[in-house]
Amino acid sequence: MITGKDIYKRYGTVEVLKGVDISIGRAEVVSIVGPSGSGKSTLLHILGTLDQADKGSVTMNGEMVSALSGNKLAAFRNRHIGFVFQFHHLLPEFTALENVCIPGWLAGRRKGEVKTAAAELLAMLGLQHRIDNKPNQLSGGEQQRVAVARALINKPSIVFADEPTGNLDSANARELHQLFFDLRSKFQQTFLIVTHNEELAQLSDRILHMRDGKIVENLTAG
Repeated sequence: MITGKDIYKRYGTVEVLKGVDISIGRAEVVSIVGPSGSGKSTLLHILGTLDQADKGSVTMNGEMVSALSGNKLAAFRNRHIGFVFQFHHLLPEFTALENVCIPGWLAGRRKGEVKTAAAELLAMLGLQHRIDNKPNQLSGGEQQRVAVARALINKPSIVFADEPTGNLDSANARELHQLFFDLRSKFQQTFLIVTHNEELAQLSDRILHMRDGKIVENLTAG
């Protein structure tokens, strides 16, 4: 589904990734764990096409995405990839419904069709009563669920999540953990999650441990 081969990345004099190989199958939920500075988020951003490796390749759904650039890369990202970050990055001037719709509208889908799909996603996530609320009227857990709906609006092949529960209390974190697995069961989506949350990692199908810019362990979780 997604494969990274021999990925290197340097920022200035610091070598952040040192020849990483990674392969994630369809409908897998995989967590990446490790100490701060081990390269987890950098690897996630390169696999998610938000950053570019200095060396190495990334293939997704049989396409060499590391060879794409400009509009072709942006279109591929919008169509195939969803993102959930620690901070929700919701646009404060838009409602929950509008925030979820934005990637669909950017993809050129019909406005009404996208609104209907966004409302259905928000209802599935228990937010049907919040669709007209702006982010500052939502709790932290509700904002993160809106961010998840936004990540799903274009039915991506894979969702990349970077510390998705890092800004949530334990109750909301557990709910979000369960949500990822419910979504995998419902839509057969792949999730790659960078996390410090050991509980979330243990729920995953596999745990990849990173240290000093390399994957040092690949363990079946549970």
